[in-house]
Amino acid sequence: MLNFFSKKLYLRDLLEGFVDIHNHILPGIDDGAKNTEESIALIKRLKDLGIRQFIPTPHVMKDYYPNTDESIGDAYQILLEALTSTDLLSEITINPAAEYMLDDSFEDLLRKEDLFTLKKKYVLVELSYFQPPINLESIIFDIKVKGYIPVLAHPERYKYYHNNYNYYQRLKQLGCLFQLNLLSLSGHYGKEEKNIAYKLLSNELIDFTGTDTHHLKHIDKLSKTILPNKDSRNILLRSIKNTNSTFSVT
Repeated sequence: MLNFFSKKLYLRDLLEGFVDIHNHILPGIDDGAKNTEESIALIKRLKDLGIRQFIPTPHVMKDYYPNTDESIGDAYQILLEALTSTDLLSEITINPAAEYMLDDSFEDLLRKEDLFTLKKKYVLVELSYFQPPINLESIIFDIKVKGYIPVLAHPERYKYYHNNYNYYQRLKQLGCLFQLNLLSLSGHYGKEEKNIAYKLLSNELIDFTGTDTHHLKHIDKLSKTILPNKDSRNILLRSIKNTNSTFSVT
């Protein structure tokens, strides 16, 4: 019999002290926060969920967001200056990085070893939603040869792997770590993405998690996300704890 008095398992209850390694809170340089007002609004709402450490990861895409260390650093300084008029700076930590599209420009940056990493040698990378690069395995190999550790952002969102699930295992064998978008657990990106997200979790293929927050509606979704059962909660909690232990700066 269905127990109507059973306590709902909310995702938000797992986020106290979470280190958000994937978000777009830097102002005005990609499809995330448009200005410092939006940045601060996002930070306040994420802080309300328990998040105190942020690694902003603006897109680096040759044709859309040709960000560099300099443009990311400038946006970071603008945000820090805006935060000085609030009480937030004493309560949070922000250390910027980047989210790299695996395109030709990335290969140039890799050759120069000029990558803005999450921490130490961990580099956040993403693929096109239409198709992966034909030389994906070669790129991953080159990343590893250069001493970096590739962290693939939101693997659950690449539909071309949904019916080729074994390739996720192949990517792991190549040394690619996986970062799940917590938003996927809400069904925000679609039912398929949600199902694959939980399957990757249950198969213990997820190493890290992040919010991938771009705007306030994303945080609304995160705050309302209900986990299906205790097993899912416990598996997710392991990935959250691994994220925190790997990327915390405190």
